[in-house]
Amino acid sequence: MSRSVLRYVEHQITQHPGTDVTFEAECLAYECGWSAQPSMEGATVDVECMSHTGRTGHGSFRRMCTSFAFVVRTE
Repeated sequence: MSRSVLRYVEHQITQHPGTDVTFEAECLAYECGWSAQPSMEGATVDVECMSHTGRTGHGSFRRMCTSFAFVVRTE
């Protein structure tokens, strides 16, 4: 007969030190191909999207927020 021992281990996820969050966006209009310059400021990317809409009339965007994280055990 074998036994299994299950332990509850608590973890925490945090942003990786020394890294920044990066915001990006790309136009979803068919064959447009436009994308905003990646930035650490979300508002900067939003302004680029609004400017693109003003120039082209394209109003749909995919916005991405990228960060690097790691999971650590809490004691």
